[in-house]
Amino acid sequence: MGEWYFEYEIQVNRPGLLGDIASLLGMLKVNIVTINGVDEGRRGLLLKAENEESIKRFQSIVNTIDDIRVTKFREPKLRDRLAVRHGQYIEKDADEKNTFRFVRDELGILVDFMAELFKTDGHKLIGIRGMPRVGKTESIVAASVCANKKWIFLSSTMIKQTVRKQLIGDEFNTNNIFILDGVVTRMSTDERHLRLVREVMKMPSVKVIEHPDIFVKHSEYSIEDFDYIIELRHHPDEEIVYDAIVKNDTFANDDFFSF
Repeated sequence: MGEWYFEYEIQVNRPGLLGDIASLLGMLKVNIVTINGVDEGRRGLLLKAENEESIKRFQSIVNTIDDIRVTKFREPKLRDRLAVRHGQYIEKDADEKNTFRFVRDELGILVDFMAELFKTDGHKLIGIRGMPRVGKTESIVAASVCANKKWIFLSSTMIKQTVRKQLIGDEFNTNNIFILDGVVTRMSTDERHLRLVREVMKMPSVKVIEHPDIFVKHSEYSIEDFDYIIELRHHPDEEIVYDAIVKNDTFANDDFFSF
């Protein structure tokens, strides 16, 4: 049974419009999995059908309805599924195609987004930009829980400033989510920690790096190595200033934990 994402813009908001579309889908034996408004004046539907011919017939008919304008009809992408689930689209940078933007009020969507990324197997490098105490680390941990994955901190300032020098037991499992703070790791002079980071970076697993721009400085990595960049702000106009981030983590050195 195939899946499709169908989105339309309402041209004439008359009573019974959604019912007519739903009835047409029912007659063609196409199931509505999820339905929601995804933007002002727009509605999105996740559809399932055993027969692709039914979808083609529906698409042909729906394009003739004057009351709506079809904006998307395709195999559902992750952003489509989340838009229908949460009723809004994730903001994507127009210039940087792999950069997604969130504000703190959207932590639920962010966690859901990352959890879907975490569920896939194999290598994935994700960077998260954001000021201190905006919810970066908490969101990564929550997404790991949602994805039913174990998370491993290689470096962090969540409770104490943590720097790992080794992994033990099943911590080397490629199914784990490896998290590191780019500032803490770049400031570290411990070769054992840096060697561990290099080793984990080569593993076919999910790595999440806070402050990726600082992490890639004076290293063999670049921003182009990241599959996804996530930006999290307290409000849409907040500027992410790295001087303040480095200063914040420098003071955290007074509370240091290493193992």
